[in-house]
Amino acid sequence: MTIIDGKKISAEVKAELKEEVDALLAEGGKAPHLAAVLIGDNGASETYVASKIRSCEQIGFKSSLIRRDSNVSEAEVLEIIAELNNDEDVDGFIVQLPLPDHINVDKVIEAIDPKKDVDGFHPINIGRMAKGLPAYISATPYGILELLKRYEIETSGKHCVVVGRSQIVGLPMSILMQRNDYPGNCTVTLTHSRTQNIKAVIQSADIVIAALGRPEFITGEMIKEGAVVIDVGLTRVVDESKKKGYALKGDVKFDEVAPKASYITPVPGGVGLMTVAALMHNTLKAARKEIYA
Repeated sequence: MTIIDGKKISAEVKAELKEEVDALLAEGGKAPHLAAVLIGDNGASETYVASKIRSCEQIGFKSSLIRRDSNVSEAEVLEIIAELNNDEDVDGFIVQLPLPDHINVDKVIEAIDPKKDVDGFHPINIGRMAKGLPAYISATPYGILELLKRYEIETSGKHCVVVGRSQIVGLPMSILMQRNDYPGNCTVTLTHSRTQNIKAVIQSADIVIAALGRPEFITGEMIKEGAVVIDVGLTRVVDESKKKGYALKGDVKFDEVAPKASYITPVPGGVGLMTVAALMHNTLKAARKEIYA
């Protein structure tokens, strides 16, 4: 069993990106500029955005943070997006999710210029990805592909079961794993909360990508010997024995599953760190206009 080290790989990716940015600046180019819009005071969102800004500093990007209270109007958020769309200095930007209930998430995402949609959530980027055209790939799926690639995990001809159908992870992951490329060429089954006999389906998988958001849902008996297990879940679970009063749990019961897996990502220290690295990669592509000329 090999533990896939997201911390190590994300550090490698960031170091490579820094070299590219240093070369870009040496040639007289401008530093890539990533902006983030943060609404409200969600603790997890605060942590994620702080991590993204810190990564920008490490790599040599310029970063901007636009904050608004949770009672901000939808109209004002759309105005901010319009301004960022038209700001020639901003190469890419994100609107950190989740948003307050009174703001329509789909309307916000669709208002973002696809050329600056470095989160890869806009329908145009999702559609281009599905057709195999150049597109910004959602950061978490992008990060997972990079982990599979750097650990040289064989995917061609394998049965990949994706658990969870969210538009951020599950759906794009299922599309990416079946494409004629590496990583890819899998036979993919996309499962979700309504899937019948989900245990049996998961047991048949060579590769399991768990993105359901239910802590320790996948147990040892659900995994066949030698399966590759990618755990996307990250949930705070009350644990009085911990200093912070909680523990971070993935969708996979690690202690049970790890002995049966050939490769497995830990939580924390796995996929989450790659998500930020992938966002940085998309931002550099935006600065270079590699996706949309």
